[in-house]
Amino acid sequence: PLRYPATCTFKGSAESEKYQYIIHGGKTPNNELSDKIYVMSVVCKNNKKVTFRCTEKDLVGDVPGARYGHSIDVVYSRGKSVGVLFGGRAYIPSAQRTTEKWNSVADCLPHVFLLDFEFGCSTAYILPELQDGLSFHVSIARNDTIYILGGHSLANNVRPANLYRIRVDLPLGSPAVNCTVLPGGISVSSAILTQTNKDEFVIVGGYQLENQKRMVCNIISFEDNKIAIREMETPDWTPDIKHSKIWFGSNMG
Repeated sequence: PLRYPATCTFKGSAESEKYQYIIHGGKTPNNELSDKIYVMSVVCKNNKKVTFRCTEKDLVGDVPGARYGHSIDVVYSRGKSVGVLFGGRAYIPSAQRTTEKWNSVADCLPHVFLLDFEFGCSTAYILPELQDGLSFHVSIARNDTIYILGGHSLANNVRPANLYRIRVDLPLGSPAVNCTVLPGGISVSSAILTQTNKDEFVIVGGYQLENQKRMVCNIISFEDNKIAIREMETPDWTPDIKHSKIWFGSNMG
């Protein structure tokens, strides 16, 4: 069992109907951080019973370290696919850990990792537009592009209104990764993202300050590869939800 792992669905191609599920990182029951990556797939379905197979995947190259609160997505380009891992936080290096600071965490470096699940290799990219480490952000994958929204910077203790577009091109040679800073982001961390149709997503919950829940919901829509974020009509929250200290999504850990 893992808390705050990064998860995503993976299809061999954009048109494939067979899904696998990728799980990376997270906290173990002993409060340690995992650096393992698992691939889970459905083996068979019969009599309403679903059997899963979960295998550990080894990586070589720039292997992402143990972390939690990060994101992993799959993009598709030129008939090929690759996983994209970003963000998260990890324990401070062992040389800096003391009895008082043993469980202290820090933002991971803002590197973008491309994970090739077929060949088991990982490559890290440093993009000048990504200056600060982020955790508990929202990520949306569409074709060859990932959008990174919001998040929490532990070093600055802020939730900047980020909106990044990371595009991955997979030609025959080396992949090309570029990042664009877009306007119109929102300040949120630890929110739930739900897809409501092919071109529309809804953001619910999360935090706008350390002790202030975000009661506003947003609709994210795509049209001609352009992203638009707008507020939706706020639900009539029950008193239990309004006054509870616990909120949707994961807490800040």
